Formats: sequence, C-alpha cells, structure tokens
Amino acid sequence: MLIVSEAKRDAGGFVTVSGTITNNGGEAVNTVHWAGTETDVLAKNPNSVAGATLIDKVGKKRYYTLRDTDGRCLCTTGLGVLVPGKTSNFFVQFPAPPEGTQEVDFTLPTFATATIKISG
Repeated sequence: MLIVSEAKRDAGGFVTVSGTITNNGGEAVNTVHWAGTETDVLAKNPNSVAGATLIDKVGKKRYYTLRDTDGRCLCTTGLGVLVPGKTSNFFVQFPAPPEGTQEVDFTLPTFATATIKISG
C-alpha cells in the first residue's frame, strides 16, 4: 500500500512528494521495479523510487524525478526487499508544474495512479 502524505511546492522550483509504502501482503516484495526502466537511472539508483512521475493532465506534461549532476535521483534509495508488515518512508522530487497547477497524477511502477493536490 502506498500513501502520499504530502506534495509540497518548494521555493526552489520543485515539488517534493513524500509518504509511506507498506507491504500488507504475505510475501516479500522486491522494490527493483520502482526505479523505472531507464538504463542510466537504474544503474545509479537501484532499489529506489526513481521511476515515479507526476502528470499534469491540464498542461499535458509529464515530470520525471530530478537527478543531481552525477545522475543520482533526488529520491529515496536503498529500499531493498520489503518484507511482509514492513513500512518504508519515501520522498521524491520533481520539477514544479506551473504555479496555477494544483492537482497532478502521481505514478510509481506497480501501483495505481493517484491524483494528488500540491500545497505551498
């Protein structure tokens, strides 16, 4: 189960999405799929949430996870295997949509898309 607790617009021109991911199932979950499919991202950000995106449906634009100059995502990394009953916190940063955009879709591979509100 993925719960987004906050999507906050920051003064630096980005949006930080944070929350928790809980394994409510009976078997361990490999988090490798959450890093996405882009080869460069996978190489530098294994077991991360680098595969997350924000979609501005009104502006018709998709925003990808920000990266530093070395290609490392500005997101939670090192998640590894999520054993049954375990909860992990996560965060991921994106370029900010235009000021007037208050609502976006948040996607993370293997989870359903969720519409979230941006504060700040």
